[in-house]
Amino acid sequence: MLNRDDPSPVFVANPNGRSPYLIIGDHAGRAIPAALGDLGLPPEVMDRHIAWDIGVAGLGDLLAGGLDACFIRQTYSRLVIDCNRGPESLEAAPAISDGTVIPANQALTPVDLAMRRREICDPYQAAIADVLDARRDRGQATLLFSLHSFTPVFAGLVRSWRFGVLHRGDSALSKRMLALLRDRLGDAAGDNQPYAMDGIDYTVPLHADARGLDYLELEVRQDLIGDEPGQRDIAAFLAPILRAAVAPD
Repeated sequence: MLNRDDPSPVFVANPNGRSPYLIIGDHAGRAIPAALGDLGLPPEVMDRHIAWDIGVAGLGDLLAGGLDACFIRQTYSRLVIDCNRGPESLEAAPAISDGTVIPANQALTPVDLAMRRREICDPYQAAIADVLDARRDRGQATLLFSLHSFTPVFAGLVRSWRFGVLHRGDSALSKRMLALLRDRLGDAAGDNQPYAMDGIDYTVPLHADARGLDYLELEVRQDLIGDEPGQRDIAAFLAPILRAAVAPD
């Protein structure tokens, strides 16, 4: 499916970063393979939250620089294939997303889905595993930090949270991060809001559970990071909190 002119499905920034955080962006990109054309969608749809996690690529790059952390992000749109969904998930290439029909995803065959996963998801997950293995081999501790963003309004409901910490109740890092955010923001820091971490999530359990790693899955409201000034402001706000979450008093 991918040809030589298509971008690599994986971008790795600062692979030898010294921070304990390994930042990942499952939905950071919105590219479409040339073989799939425009997915049958008008260009403006690809600017919407259904196509990608708005602001995550820029915010992740800034946090990687500020924390001296490695940042691994996925290049292609979640409408092509969602790398945070397991191989068996019906949501991996949605036929409809937030009320929008995705023409290229109608009547996909198992072979079609397997090809998208093999050429996009598998290299992304392999890149994460390779960096984790390299960090282990050099004795470097790792906290897996999955970065996402959410739309301010969904299905007509206003989401007042600025950030959300998603977890399964088994993460000391997530508990510390939530407490630190709530000290500063009160209820604007959501506990498993606007989503809850559950069996649908794939990337964090895949890598953290097998290696016994603690994790943080952080959602940031998209209107806060929709442009470069906003991304800089949020990166400056989050960086000291992330450092404090690693080394609590």
